[in-house]
Amino acid sequence: MVAIIGILVVFGAVAAGYLMEKGNILVLLQPAELIIILGAAIGTVLISNPPYILKQILVGIAGAFGGSRYNSNCYLDSLKMMYDLFTRARKDGLPTLEADVEEPAKSKILAAHPAFLKDRHACAFVCDTLRAVTSGTIEPFDLDQMMESDMDVHHQSARAPVASLTTMADSLPGLGIVAAVLGVVITMGALGGPPEEIGHKVAAALVGTFLGILLCYGLVGPLASSMDKRADDEHAFYNVLRVTITAFVKGVPPILAVEVGRRSVPGHVRPSFKDLELVCRNRGAGPQAAAA
Repeated sequence: MVAIIGILVVFGAVAAGYLMEKGNILVLLQPAELIIILGAAIGTVLISNPPYILKQILVGIAGAFGGSRYNSNCYLDSLKMMYDLFTRARKDGLPTLEADVEEPAKSKILAAHPAFLKDRHACAFVCDTLRAVTSGTIEPFDLDQMMESDMDVHHQSARAPVASLTTMADSLPGLGIVAAVLGVVITMGALGGPPEEIGHKVAAALVGTFLGILLCYGLVGPLASSMDKRADDEHAFYNVLRVTITAFVKGVPPILAVEVGRRSVPGHVRPSFKDLELVCRNRGAGPQAAAA
């Protein structure tokens, strides 16, 4: 919603300033220039990216118009889940977690957190890591390195569509010049005609440059930046899971292990110690129920 408001502010401010200078808004409506610029930009993206990245770009753009799911409740819910898993492992032994990590959808603990189960990669990240812990002896340092490597690979994959969209944004001013040059070519062919016609064609050519720059810095570039921040939010979430699991494997009690994880949560969404304790101590209660 905020992204939509921002786009309206950008285009609204440009249009309002133009109208305040007694400009004719209809002159800016040049479908041919827009087709040249956007068509060529989309074509460059299709040329330079495989299908899976194109799909990620579309998903990322759609996600940029919604709110981040990595809020305080998301972290509370995830830390509560980790606490329940660790408590069970500490009470009944690590082998008891095998059933949970092999079939997460059938696990009573994991099934109580549908939002986490829906995130397939996060679920696989936790389950695969705990599977390694239950299947044999692994040093905490080696486990931490394994999780960090997994995070780096996933973060690089998440940033691939950002890089592609940024490249597209960088190309838009140049494509705007291409559209402007084509407009000048058309104008040169109209020399000798009525001055009004020549003036209109020159204006249309200049609109091409205007649209290329506006779309670059006012729309596509900010969307790429928003996608990049979402990738960073996701990476921060995995880092919390990593440090929480590592702390437990080192022998830290469950409640302290999740506290270590809480301290790794970004400050603007970090739940308080009291909220986390209420959620963990009230077994089966979600974040909202514990807060109530």
